Amino acid sequence: MINPFSSAVEVAAAIRAKEVSPVEVAECYLDRIAELDPKFNAFCFRADDEVRAAAKAAADAVVRCAPEELPPFHGVPLPIKDLVNVQGWPTTYGSLATDRATQPKSDPIVQRFTDAGFLPLGKTTTSEFGAVPFTESEAQGISRNPWDPDRTPGGSSSGAGVAVIAGMAPVAHAEDGGGSIRIPASCTGLVGLKPTRGLVTNAVVEVEGFATSGVVSRTLADTAAVLDVLTRHDPGAWWSQPTPTQSLADALNTEPPTRLRIGVLTTSLIDGIEVDPACLTAVDKTLRALEEAGHQVVDKPLPLPTSEELLATFLKVWNVASAGVPVIDPDRIEPHNRAQREAAKSVDSWTYAESVHQTQVFSRRIVEAFVGSFDLLVTPTMACLPPKVGAWRASGNPVVAAYPMGVFTSLFNVTGQPAISLPLHHDEASGLPVGVQLVAAPWREDLLLQVSRTLEQALPWADRRPPLD
Repeated sequence: MINPFSSAVEVAAAIRAKEVSPVEVAECYLDRIAELDPKFNAFCFRADDEVRAAAKAAADAVVRCAPEELPPFHGVPLPIKDLVNVQGWPTTYGSLATDRATQPKSDPIVQRFTDAGFLPLGKTTTSEFGAVPFTESEAQGISRNPWDPDRTPGGSSSGAGVAVIAGMAPVAHAEDGGGSIRIPASCTGLVGLKPTRGLVTNAVVEVEGFATSGVVSRTLADTAAVLDVLTRHDPGAWWSQPTPTQSLADALNTEPPTRLRIGVLTTSLIDGIEVDPACLTAVDKTLRALEEAGHQVVDKPLPLPTSEELLATFLKVWNVASAGVPVIDPDRIEPHNRAQREAAKSVDSWTYAESVHQTQVFSRRIVEAFVGSFDLLVTPTMACLPPKVGAWRASGNPVVAAYPMGVFTSLFNVTGQPAISLPLHHDEASGLPVGVQLVAAPWREDLLLQVSRTLEQALPWADRRPPLD
């Protein structure tokens, strides 16, 4: 019998040791999905018979092969976000405007998962085109937070966060173009790491390199081990570093350097956004733990763009995020995305190129100052607690309503730095998890994970479970 809240590493080890069969594992999670998904809406596509057939084949391989011959995550189920292609399954991009035809080929990111032994478990909900950090759409309905079903689980990897925290999957694929790995991790009490730009590639460079894939998980060990199988060299990509020589799973178990310089950012980059006291409390707890571990908090500002500069450049690039999506009925695109597409079409190519150029100027300025001043930066993951379902309707514009959720995450999609959300605080008044974001210099996922392990030991979260009844 498997514990549905086991980590992916633990499930893989149990399968390899023949303590549990991939068939038993698949049935456990399929049963959980059948029981819980009607309440929380994590999955938008299921292929249970295919999952069972794949699990049977994986079980046969366990009998036939020596443990060392099996891939690292052999037989472990993993749901895929509905923004990437899985062969034989539809990709709707969370929209009623797209084609429902099955895909002839899996995307490279999915192929890496399956090469590592993962079994695709179904597809998880996302906002339309992944454009806003909550799923409340005409196409996929409302995804709800298991900690409080009246609140959002964040997004746009909404279903991924719900599936893992509710024990419907041990780990889940997620994508992040402005915070969509880290925001649902914060809202649901999970670990969510956005890798360095170019570390994890896919079929194309998405949103000028702002977007990348990763996972949401319960443990740092899962995050590190999964990134190890995703970060191989991709000769077909526009840019891809050589396959790393050091395993992140090994780096995780190495003590970090002492006396690291820790920067702090708790003021919103966008004017008019107040940071919730619970989010500030989470940062304070984190800084105290880091100081107790021997690190030094540095009071030095970063040369950040103004609110107007950030929005003017970021939004011009973000408005084209759905370019390349196979839309067959533009009239069925949701109003906010229709407005974004029209705004994008109104910008000439010269102005767009200047915006891309300006984001790179901002990025270089920020990263050079970061490296000169800090080893790590600590921020709230979000400026707010998980909003109530439907709260965006008060503004009438879901993009504007999303600003407090993404104000601290989106900057590091522009700079391309690795950033992780850790569930280091639980707000007693609301009963909700509160994430803290740690940011490192480019390609320093190793340091990010090492310091995160220090915090995992100082402020453990593994035993927290939402009230699912």
